[in-house]
Amino acid sequence: MADKTEINPLNVAGKFYNDTSCIDCDLCREMVPTVFTRDDDEGLSYVHKQPETEEEIALAMEAIGGCPSESIGCD
Repeated sequence: MADKTEINPLNVAGKFYNDTSCIDCDLCREMVPTVFTRDDDEGLSYVHKQPETEEEIALAMEAIGGCPSESIGCD
């Protein structure tokens, strides 16, 4: 489960977020490139746009379940 005390500060405000335990596996970015992107300097993914459509929300929820480091959170 993502740690709210370790939220990546690059995330846009909203329900979905990545924490700093991200291992840069690319799963979330591959699943929902409209929502997740990569910070090349830190080698971490983060939420650059909150999901808006039902499809984006469903895919972001799937990314939470598939994240090997459990770095994606949803409040």
